[in-house]
Amino acid sequence: MSEAAGGGRDAEAVSRFVESFAAQLVEAGMPRMPARVFAALLSSDEGAMTSAELGEQLRISPAAVSGAVRYLAQTHMVSREREPGSRRERYRVHGDQWYAALTNREAVLKRWEGALREGVTSLGPDTPAGRRMAETLAFFEFLDGELQALMERWRVRRERMFG
Repeated sequence: MSEAAGGGRDAEAVSRFVESFAAQLVEAGMPRMPARVFAALLSSDEGAMTSAELGEQLRISPAAVSGAVRYLAQTHMVSREREPGSRRERYRVHGDQWYAALTNREAVLKRWEGALREGVTSLGPDTPAGRRMAETLAFFEFLDGELQALMERWRVRRERMFG
C-alpha cells in the first residue's frame, strides 16, 4: 500500500487532489506527468517517495516517473536522495521548492535581459521593433527588481511563520 493510502487518509480523496492540482499546474504550463508526480510528492506526508511508490500511486511506468523527475529536478522543484544502505533513490519536495524554482527563474530572466539588450542594439532603439524590445527589456528589469524584493520579504515571513 502506498503512503498516500496510509496514515488514515482517504486514498480516493488524495488521488482526486493530486489529479486536480496537477491539472492546475498543466493549465499553467507544466507538462502533465511532471505535474502529477509533483502533486503526488507534495501530498505525501514525508514529502518524498521512491520511483516504485510514485508508479504505484499514479499507475504510471518507471520510464514516466524517470522523465517526470528529470524535468522536476532540472526546474529545482524536487531533489534526489539515496536511501541509506540502498541504491534506490527517493525524490523529495521541500517546503521552499517554490522559492528555489522562482530563484532559478531569476537566472533565466537575467539571460533574457542580456539577449534583449543585444536586440535593442541590433534593431536600433528608435525602430518600432527596437522600441518594442526595449519595453520588453524594461519589463524584465522591473520584474527582476520586484522579484528580489518579494523573495526577501518571503524569507522574513517564512522564518516568522515556520522557523
